[in-house]
Amino acid sequence: VQLQASGGGLVQPGGSLRLSCAASGFTLGNYATGWFRQAPGKEREGVSCLSSSAQLTFYAASVNGRFTISRDTDKNTLYLQMGSLTPEDTAVYYCATGTRGGACSGTYPDGMNLWGKGTLVTVSS
Repeated sequence: VQLQASGGGLVQPGGSLRLSCAASGFTLGNYATGWFRQAPGKEREGVSCLSSSAQLTFYAASVNGRFTISRDTDKNTLYLQMGSLTPEDTAVYYCATGTRGGACSGTYPDGMNLWGKGTLVTVSS
């Protein structure tokens, strides 16, 4: 059972990037899933959460309107489309899930208990 994030890299301010998170050993659609990030010297920040039904999405105020979370059930993969990136978005991004159920607690999956290695996003000119 694991999650593997990918798609990070160096992007210029104002640019876009799409992160992917492949799940293995379980069905992503059975649980709430989300993304959080951690920048150097800063606390972890919940970025976005998608309910198991995919009917509800939650975003941090800092990314609302710029980021979109989505899921491909056939590929068992979670995505985070990021746009209008700024240097403040520079961080390691992690995908996560919680096996307590299908709901989100704000921008985190309820009962978050599984996350994979992160992928580094650097926004710089």
